[in-house]
Amino acid sequence: MAQRVLRDVEVVARAGLDLDTFMEEALASVARAVPHVGACLATVDPSTLLLTGTHKYGDLRGRDEHDLEWGLIEYGTAEPSSFAELARRDEPALAVRPDSSARVADFMEPYFGYTDELRVVFRDRGTVWGGAALFRDETDDGFDDGDAALLAALSPLMSVGMRAGLLTRMAAGLPPATTGPAVIIVDADDTVQQMSAGAEDRLADLVGSAAMADPVSVVAALVGAARRFARGEAATPPRCRMRSRSGMWLVLHATPLSPRDGRGGDVVVTIDEARPPEIVPLVVAAFDLTPRERDVTQLVLQGVDTKEIAATIHVSTYTVQDHLKSVFDKAGVRSRRELIARIYFDQYVPRMGTEVGPTGWFAGV
Repeated sequence: MAQRVLRDVEVVARAGLDLDTFMEEALASVARAVPHVGACLATVDPSTLLLTGTHKYGDLRGRDEHDLEWGLIEYGTAEPSSFAELARRDEPALAVRPDSSARVADFMEPYFGYTDELRVVFRDRGTVWGGAALFRDETDDGFDDGDAALLAALSPLMSVGMRAGLLTRMAAGLPPATTGPAVIIVDADDTVQQMSAGAEDRLADLVGSAAMADPVSVVAALVGAARRFARGEAATPPRCRMRSRSGMWLVLHATPLSPRDGRGGDVVVTIDEARPPEIVPLVVAAFDLTPRERDVTQLVLQGVDTKEIAATIHVSTYTVQDHLKSVFDKAGVRSRRELIARIYFDQYVPRMGTEVGPTGWFAGV
């Protein structure tokens, strides 16, 4: 059964499916070998491991009432089985029980009745693109080492499918009317105290599918991570990039505010359109290029011709053409022009022809 699941997931991972369809089909295959009553699959920014989306299945589907607490626990506290910690382990999968996890004992079991959790991060070539948590209740046997071993074997295949789904073109149409940064201020009691004009539109645009019905967990993850930064437990303020329902790439970041009246914990969350320099590294990484293909792509983006590329990286022009063919195949394009458009301008095409302001960005942004 395990080998059949591996084969099935590999097929759907390389089928070029959108993210929702890939997750649904892959999880259905996994369930045949690793039954569970609920599951949550998450996408993350591979550079920061910050949450960019949650997709729930089984009896977790539609259960969004505790997303705020989950995000604060997952990213605001330190636990060996957190996704961030699991990403640093050699083995990407781990079975978790209440006696080894405060998260399971104090949150998952009381609120959802889950007594066992199986976690995995989706990683290939050292880069993590997402993760999953499967759950069982007290009526089932606990997850065992065999279950963890299967999910560990699936980890790189799931990563391939997530990378492909990330780059699948979103729904066509104009970007949302909101332009410019949206600001949300969350106080020490985890209550939204203030929101700038357009913030609700930005939050609504974060919803990527029916499975991700509420962006609260993403915002809560940023707030929790910002508080860890304020306590000196993280080196930098949290930041992540994600693609919204409209297809726009957004960048989200959170910063702790200075304590007032001796009371800290307030956090400001900013959501804004990502600029090309923020998008390019993520998109290029998602193409899964070799180091040499990345070198060639970087030079193409700088407008360097084939002969100059060959001289710069000390190979023949024929070798450059071979690298370019491979890059085109991985990016799903047929020419340099299409490659540049794929990397830079996918989200900006609906705005071409609009006025450009003095900053060089679209007017009104």
